[in-house]
Amino acid sequence: MPVDTTGMPAGMQGVPPLRMPGSTIPSITNAPTDPREAQERARDAAAQSTAPSAAPPSAGAESNEFQEFVFQSLGRPLPMFGHNLFSGVPSTFAPVDRVPVTPDYVVGPGDEVVIRAWGQVDIDYRATIDRNGAINIPRVGNVNVAGIQYKDLEGFLRTAVGRVFRNFEMNVTLGQLRSIQVFVVGQARRPGSYTVSSLSTLVNALFASGGPTPRGSMRAIQLKRGDKVVTEFDFYDLLLKGDKSKDAKLLPGDVIYIPPVGGLVAMTGSVNEPAVYEIKSGASLSAMIEFAGGFTTTAEGNKATVERIADRKTRQVEEFTLDKAGMARPLRDGDLVRIYALIPKFDNAVTLRGSVARPGRFPWRDGLRVRDIIPNKDALISPEYWQRQNAAPATRSVGQDRLRVDVKRSFDEINWDYAVIERLNNEDLSTQLIPFNLGKAILEGDPTNNLPLRAGDVLTVFSKLDLTVPTAKQTKYVRLEGEFAVPGIYQILPGETLRQLVARVGGISPNAYLYGAEFTRESTRKFQQKRLDEAVDQMEREIQRQASSGSASALSKEEVESLKIQAETQRQLAMKLRQVKATGRIVLELPREQVQARDFPDLVLDDGDRLLIPAKPSTVSVVGAVFNQNAFIHRPGQRLSDYMARAGGPTKDADTGSIYVVKADGTVASRRQSGWLISGFESDQLMPGDTVVVPETLDRFRLTKELKDWSQIFYQFALGVAGLKVLKDL
Repeated sequence: MPVDTTGMPAGMQGVPPLRMPGSTIPSITNAPTDPREAQERARDAAAQSTAPSAAPPSAGAESNEFQEFVFQSLGRPLPMFGHNLFSGVPSTFAPVDRVPVTPDYVVGPGDEVVIRAWGQVDIDYRATIDRNGAINIPRVGNVNVAGIQYKDLEGFLRTAVGRVFRNFEMNVTLGQLRSIQVFVVGQARRPGSYTVSSLSTLVNALFASGGPTPRGSMRAIQLKRGDKVVTEFDFYDLLLKGDKSKDAKLLPGDVIYIPPVGGLVAMTGSVNEPAVYEIKSGASLSAMIEFAGGFTTTAEGNKATVERIADRKTRQVEEFTLDKAGMARPLRDGDLVRIYALIPKFDNAVTLRGSVARPGRFPWRDGLRVRDIIPNKDALISPEYWQRQNAAPATRSVGQDRLRVDVKRSFDEINWDYAVIERLNNEDLSTQLIPFNLGKAILEGDPTNNLPLRAGDVLTVFSKLDLTVPTAKQTKYVRLEGEFAVPGIYQILPGETLRQLVARVGGISPNAYLYGAEFTRESTRKFQQKRLDEAVDQMEREIQRQASSGSASALSKEEVESLKIQAETQRQLAMKLRQVKATGRIVLELPREQVQARDFPDLVLDDGDRLLIPAKPSTVSVVGAVFNQNAFIHRPGQRLSDYMARAGGPTKDADTGSIYVVKADGTVASRRQSGWLISGFESDQLMPGDTVVVPETLDRFRLTKELKDWSQIFYQFALGVAGLKVLKDL
């Protein structure tokens, strides 16, 4: 069936995109261990990502047998070179019939001639050349124009009109051009009869037919006219050199014949375009490497291997150097050429890495030692430190939160006691570690630790964070805030305790309320948060279990709806609990009255600890299910019952059996605690900063005992009153 081609180069308009053999690359389970092999596979994959890939052996008609053979040898596919040119049709080319007509175009039947003349004669006429090759010009008569080249057409018609008229000007152009029928046969993707523009050439028709199949030749395509071969086109000339000189214009009845593919050679490894190439007789290795785009930047370039089919019986492997003789070696049909990549090895380098100013490779020389590449301690300060230092004049005002972050270690401090040289033993390829004291080598110039280096050595410098050093050698900082004589951020001494640090920095201010001191630790915060998250997870599982069992035992629709409401309320409670974050507070257990700085415990300090001593508050808060939630002035000697009375007492929804007090020191006293008598609990005197919490009864929600005692969960983690703010809207 004829194909109407009215656009695109080669009449490709409407031609669907084509795919090269196979659409997927099979996974390879045997990953390469040789780094050169890994690079080779990566390079081949990159080359195939821009062109349809060759197929595994199962692809059949979409790949030729040699491609399948290469796939079995390499474990990965290689495309046929040049076939990606036909895999997709660009949509930006102008149709062939809209391009300028060349001067040597021969007009013929079906072409439209546009004639305009003015002067003694006025002509504006469009004539189509008839089957006899003539046009009929009014007042002039029939003029035979078939076989005339376009460059001569205007002069020919001027002469014809001049036989009748004088003193006129004329312009002749071509309008709609004729279509011609050609045939594409042989190993074409879509062989058949094609109707194309009369301006079309051999290359245009090849695009229209989808080009050769993987079993068709790209290098010996013939244009036949009658019993003669007009031209033989080599697509490699166009692809590799941009040479289209062997292209030829088509005439009606022309036959384009694509013969079977010729000899094939596979190029893989460190070449710019790994693929399967069609070769002509006598092709040399040099020519094939040129076809493949030459060596890559990382190609070894000294030797190559060729896997060859010998006498169509056996397979052999040859290895040869890429000298003049090796590059001139002729290749044979079925060869698989592999160009290796450089081994990523430095013959004369020493590598410096870790906590250093300039990690990288340094040239090795005879007698090179550690101090030659780390000449002084400045070589161990990272560039990030200086960047942070240089940025500090650029900031005119620094907020409170920024100050807390900025006053800290400016960089990861060096582990001066230990550095190591990693050395490869060339005898058995084992790795040898040679440790040394970096401080003695760099700071003291100790020749015993200033070790000699060998080519290939890797010198690693560690920070105190890379390898945990003894406590006495760790640099730690603690924040003291609030009512101190000199609050600030202090570096602690090895083994220093809280009591010792407070004394060393000048003690506390006269307004300090030591009973309400808040001491937090980062490691404790992380542990508390983990335990809190686990508790909430357990609650959510219990809620889900109760919802499932309750729905199964419900006897009426109303009861089912009630259970759904209860379950939703419980889920909201769990969501609120998710918002509560642990503080990492550690209760210092200081006495209530007449507490002094010497009463601080001998708690060994850790990096990131924070001690906040507030000024003495003057109120006691009562929150929860009372008639008047408020903060009341603290009066010495007043008890819980007194503050409850000042708050109006509990409401009808209050769970009076679960009342508890959050002490200013972070402890919790609860009526439900074992060993507490009701009268003793209510008669307990409250301290400034204490908070009385009266929870609502939760029995109506049919929660478990663990959910009902959520208050104990919070204050086991020293979350303070902030946790209540999250939950008060429930």
